[in-house]
Amino acid sequence: MRGLFLASACVCILAVGTISAFLFANGLPFFAKYSAWDFITGTEWAPLRNVFGILPMIVGSFYVTFGALLLGAPIGILTAILMARFASKPVVKVMKPAVALLAGIPSVVYGFFGLMLLVPFVRNAFGGTGKSVLVASVLLAIMILPTIIQTSEAAINAVPGSYYEGSLALGATHESSVFRSVVPAARPGIISGIVLGLGRAIGETMAIIMVAGNNPRMPFDILKGVRTLTVNVLMEMGYAADVHRESLIATGVVLFIIVMAINFLFSFINRRRVLQ
Repeated sequence: MRGLFLASACVCILAVGTISAFLFANGLPFFAKYSAWDFITGTEWAPLRNVFGILPMIVGSFYVTFGALLLGAPIGILTAILMARFASKPVVKVMKPAVALLAGIPSVVYGFFGLMLLVPFVRNAFGGTGKSVLVASVLLAIMILPTIIQTSEAAINAVPGSYYEGSLALGATHESSVFRSVVPAARPGIISGIVLGLGRAIGETMAIIMVAGNNPRMPFDILKGVRTLTVNVLMEMGYAADVHRESLIATGVVLFIIVMAINFLFSFINRRRVLQ
């Protein structure tokens, strides 16, 4: 069994290494033809004129992703706390399958939901086309809820019962014991759930392409359309060739580096808090 587990771990490492090697081998040659600084900081995307600037897509990706986390993370964490420490067993038996079902819904179904319900609502309430950063953020917040809820609940349930019992013995209430003893002890697992949700949000393509408007310009208003890095690759890879195709692979390299940097940052913060 030890050999089987080691082989499984090696397969995972090999998969990540292969993906990384492919991205860098096919994406880095583009920077020999086009300035990396101009590519990352450029605000205009015009492949027909050999102008490649992905800053609007980078900013758009961050807007949509962190908007989704701002909405989804508190709801997901509080729902996990409810399921782990407050809800009765019959309620949990209903909520757990519902959360699992939410995780199993295909992205395109979420996209149709946003297109048919959220987009018209925002258009009627605030004007414009309705396809905007706001709609994309709300839709992604719904999509990342299962990841955050399931991971956070597992982390809270893994906290030793002595933490909760010791807090009660000192005179704390049930609510105070949960929020001041159990939840802080489960913080590493909760942060892991947020990171997984962030990766789910920043990598989402199909649903976003249906509700975000896909405008390759700098997003200055949450009610305006936006194009993310993943949507940019998906929309143009089918007909791209030569330098244009290399620029799209380079876009994937930039996205990969951003995701890895965010993961390392959260891991560093998490490790420091554990050591403290």
